[in-house]
Amino acid sequence: MQRDLKTNPLKGVIPPMATLLLDDDHLDKAGTCQLIEHLIAGGVHGIFILGTTGECTNISYKLRRELISLTCEKVDGRVPVLVGITDTSLEESLALSKLSKEAGAAAVVAAPPYYYGLGESELITYFKKLADALPLPLYLYNMPSHTKTMMSQKAVLELAKHPNVYGLKDSSGQAVYFNAMIYAFRDRPDFTLLVGPEEMMASTVLMGGNGGVSGGANIFPKLFVDLYNAADKGDLKEVARLQEMVMEIADEIYAMGSYGSSFLKGLKASMSILGIGNGYLATPLSAFESDQIEAIKKKLTGLKAYEIYA
Repeated sequence: MQRDLKTNPLKGVIPPMATLLLDDDHLDKAGTCQLIEHLIAGGVHGIFILGTTGECTNISYKLRRELISLTCEKVDGRVPVLVGITDTSLEESLALSKLSKEAGAAAVVAAPPYYYGLGESELITYFKKLADALPLPLYLYNMPSHTKTMMSQKAVLELAKHPNVYGLKDSSGQAVYFNAMIYAFRDRPDFTLLVGPEEMMASTVLMGGNGGVSGGANIFPKLFVDLYNAADKGDLKEVARLQEMVMEIADEIYAMGSYGSSFLKGLKASMSILGIGNGYLATPLSAFESDQIEAIKKKLTGLKAYEIYA
């Protein structure tokens, strides 16, 4: 039986699962199943597919459909599966949502359509129309660096009145904005507030946020689960110890090269070094070259997190 995310709201670490590929037209199905087991064994509280870390805009609809079906089948209700349906076409978003419902997903996630920048009234109208038609609960996704649209507090508060809008994932990286959201929703425990940048997860949970969509959990899921649990309990000494490991990962693994996709290149290279996937990125992105992978390997195996969690 599917969990009711209104009476039992989503919280914790919900990794944005990397999409493992053999090439641009084929999923790495064995690797995907391995990754799902890796995440669940690490204690994650949900799995989010087809987000930014999942290269949602770069893979075909065929692969998106295959990934939705495979993930839901493999997870088999052990944790909630959230599916990204962000698109420039409302009908394509709805088509993915219907498949997600049939496959057994718990909810869908959508950022604003990303080609034309939307005005606030257009944004609100769009999401209300989407939420009205969806067969699953909707989590809003604020990702202004990629969509050219910042979801204002006013817009989120208006959309939160819709009975099918269950929460917000904020990847703006703006701490003041997220803290304002925590305050604005202080009397709405049913409305989930998740932060995208993993470096902010612990601090936002300490302030009353509900968790994080932490990409690094693809590598070390238990580290992020331990950090969330420490923050949720208010154990500041343990938070400080684990946060140092998270910051080291960001500094050593995500910052190689001057690419807009440096985070993703470093993440997938690290996963491949650990035996999860082959590091392939969907076109037009490309994986690191062999010398860069060797550099990542040296950095990865020198991490405190590697020593404890690998």
